[in-house]
Amino acid sequence: MMVCYRLHFAPRSVAEPTARNIHHRIRDPMSTEPAYAYSGVDNLEIMAEAVNYNAFLLGLVTAQARPDDQILDFGAGTGVLMRPLAAAGYHVSCIEPDERLRKRLQADGLRAHPTIAEVPEQSCDLIYTFNVLEHILDDADAVRSLRERLRPGGRLVVYVPAFPILFSALDRKVAHFRRYRYEGLAALLFGAGLRIDRIAYQDCLGFAATLLFKLVGNEDGTINRRALILFDRCVFPLSRFLDRFMGRWIGKNLFAVARRDD
Repeated sequence: MMVCYRLHFAPRSVAEPTARNIHHRIRDPMSTEPAYAYSGVDNLEIMAEAVNYNAFLLGLVTAQARPDDQILDFGAGTGVLMRPLAAAGYHVSCIEPDERLRKRLQADGLRAHPTIAEVPEQSCDLIYTFNVLEHILDDADAVRSLRERLRPGGRLVVYVPAFPILFSALDRKVAHFRRYRYEGLAALLFGAGLRIDRIAYQDCLGFAATLLFKLVGNEDGTINRRALILFDRCVFPLSRFLDRFMGRWIGKNLFAVARRDD
């Protein structure tokens, strides 16, 4: 269902003040710096073991992808989504500003660029950016830049952390500036000149798990591997089922599909 947003929006995001004290560690795909190091690589490696979660994210992309689409992964990280897309025959390239991660992708024959400036305007049919916009101080500028890379009719798929109340040591470790609300993400996309086709919260049971981590979890923000695997195998499938009914109101993340009309 198409959703048209033309009314007053709430502020698009709420920043955590302490995140601004670690701006030098932002994983910012908009950066023009030649070298950059991301602070949360250990968590990325652990998240690669979240089989159900990663399969779900991959499905969000393939549901929008056509065989001949030129696809861009904006903030590829370790390539957990880009690699299976490339293996399936999709035409996919990526932006990854972390030099170590980018070289790993390039060594495996994947097309990886350090900045969005290397991607021509109106050259992409589909762009996806998962758990990246929260790392960028000026997320509005980032989304406008992504829109410029889309061809008319091109789609942007976004997945971001939700609810400022869940901001925890994990967010600080990986240099998040914010977590988003439903209305705020809608305003961000609409303000960039995109039409929103779908927007919803995701992983309703993950909301409770993340809140528990904030209250009793470790202070260094490192993901517990055993707890992650247990949640991924036993809880996440149920959470996905419940999202059908709860997606308008609550979830650990927000998901949106938007498109460029002109």
